[in-house]
Amino acid sequence: MGDRGVYDQRNSLNDLTGREWTYFLNSVWITAYPPVANGHRFDLRKVHPCPKPPMLMRDIIHFFTKGGGWVLDPFAGVGGTLIGAAVSDVTRNAIGIELEKRYIQAYASVCKSEGLKKFPLVRGDARNLLELNDVVAHSYDLILTDPPYFDMMKRKKIGHKKKLYGKDDPSPFTADPRDISNLDYAGFLQTLKDILTKAATLLKPKKYVVVFCRDFQPTIEHDHLFHADVIRSIGNIPGLAYKGLRIWYDQAVDLYPFGYPFAFVSNQMHQYILVFRKE
Repeated sequence: MGDRGVYDQRNSLNDLTGREWTYFLNSVWITAYPPVANGHRFDLRKVHPCPKPPMLMRDIIHFFTKGGGWVLDPFAGVGGTLIGAAVSDVTRNAIGIELEKRYIQAYASVCKSEGLKKFPLVRGDARNLLELNDVVAHSYDLILTDPPYFDMMKRKKIGHKKKLYGKDDPSPFTADPRDISNLDYAGFLQTLKDILTKAATLLKPKKYVVVFCRDFQPTIEHDHLFHADVIRSIGNIPGLAYKGLRIWYDQAVDLYPFGYPFAFVSNQMHQYILVFRKE
């Protein structure tokens, strides 16, 4: 396939050549997706406190699906996964679930403004995904999602988030009691596991669940290795096996002198992309 390399016709996972496949396997993914430069109307999508870059989601979709494949995002937000499917080299199909009406409206506005294919973004509770007709009408090649990170968004903004949004006020995803970011830590992990257990029943065999998460700053009471707790929780879903992770180092994030001049406080420059397979 020319400069792309050689494509093996036995490849049942994606449309990548061996060279492209190998590049994706790097455990550290160093990118810079500045929100404004990334396009796709960040000015509309930033109604969500932490929208994922659509091009990042597109690159993940490229590895875990073939053209025309189906992607499900149970926590779709302002549709980063759906936009990523729409701008793929060969368009994929995608369906998302979201509680918050404002986020769904923002996604629709982006699609209209950018002339993108608009996929179904169903307003509903992901706990009930098996009762949503648009969702259960398909079987999926990939479940790709960035769930809310417990109560992180209820905390004051610091660092690049404060700079980006021009304020330090907490910005919780929703006030909806069904929002799993409003649960306590144990309740969050259990509910996330329950939702992905249901979603996995719609996933084709040998296909993947990909979940974003990031750790919290440690405290005396807890190490806050959130990604490890998520791995243990989801890894206990029958039929799902943890296959490894990629560390996304976002170069668009600025460094700040947290703790100066008194104590070590690390900058959280990375997120974890956790990969599970339905065996």
